[in-house]
Amino acid sequence: MRVLCATTANDGHFRPLLPFARAFAHAGHEVLVAAPASYAGVVAKAGFVHEPFADAPRDLIGPVMKRLPTLAFEEADGLVIREVFARIDAQAALPSLVETVEHWRPDLILRETAELASLAAAERAEVPHVQVCIGMHEILPRFAQAISDPLEELGRLAGLVEGRMTSALDSESVLSLVPELLDHPHGDVPSGSDGFLRFHEPRPAARADRVPDWGDPRAPLIYVTFGSVTGSLPPFASAFRRALDALAHVEARVLLTVGGKVDPAGLGPLPSNAHVEQWWPQDAVLGQAAAMLGHGGFGTTMGALAAGVPQVVVPLFTFDQIVNGDHVAAVGAGLAVERGPLSVESAAAEVPRMLADPTYAASARRVAAAIADLPSTAEAVHTLARIVG
Repeated sequence: MRVLCATTANDGHFRPLLPFARAFAHAGHEVLVAAPASYAGVVAKAGFVHEPFADAPRDLIGPVMKRLPTLAFEEADGLVIREVFARIDAQAALPSLVETVEHWRPDLILRETAELASLAAAERAEVPHVQVCIGMHEILPRFAQAISDPLEELGRLAGLVEGRMTSALDSESVLSLVPELLDHPHGDVPSGSDGFLRFHEPRPAARADRVPDWGDPRAPLIYVTFGSVTGSLPPFASAFRRALDALAHVEARVLLTVGGKVDPAGLGPLPSNAHVEQWWPQDAVLGQAAAMLGHGGFGTTMGALAAGVPQVVVPLFTFDQIVNGDHVAAVGAGLAVERGPLSVESAAAEVPRMLADPTYAASARRVAAAIADLPSTAEAVHTLARIVG
């Protein structure tokens, strides 16, 4: 089969798509990754052929982003979903994606939740398409409600009849890496979730790259990460130093990763129990960590859960981070605090309490077992081949 995977230029959106792309490639199918031109390096590093489409024009994105600090949290989140993902990004990507689908003729399109131009291109060419969810099921109705107007606008630009895009979104099968235990922690499975196909990404082999040596080697390791985007957002970048200072007196080793946009030297003198890297292999860290302090990003949240590591979540800048933190707390695999960088100190204060209570780690291991019990992403290939067939 020919499989076209489509993503926005966002690591947290591309990563949930990757296990399925790799499963198809490993099974011998031909895989292309359509993504903005600026994302070429990331796609190449992941080992895939990049099919570029246009990045969103800066003169359109800039005014939207400037409005965000003036808006309430949920209002700002809705604005980004509606105006950036569903309108500006999608309309910029549409011409190239239509051309790619018409000329390459994929048998299947896999798209992540926020990449919508490929949905229009798939409907236009009558190619089967499947969505890869980039979070909990709970975010999908909110996302769909926010994009209703720009979605139909996109459909008109693609030459589709009114209502076609909404119908396509409503009927789309969804792949998820989240076990039902975590997705619906209270057992209240909502309508519309029967189209969810759940799989797990096989965990990589144990890595030999242990974390650097510092502090007391007998002390527990606390992994602190706020993802790859936080450092590029000035209103939230203070979270790094806040976390270091708040954990300075905890009897533990603190490993903070800040992402490629931040120079660790700019954080100033480090507490004696802390070490900072721009990046470290997450699986290697989580294999040794006793706890994680994070922002609720999907990749970091699920990575800790898959490793059976309890976590404290301080959501920083998107609604899905709040949802992820709430679900972690609901299953007892960690704690969640109020959103925003000013809550980092209160989040850090919860870490020693979580370490002292073994029930959090036990619940995290229970979620890890539920993840491991899901069919492998290799099985997704067979499932999707039947959909196409």
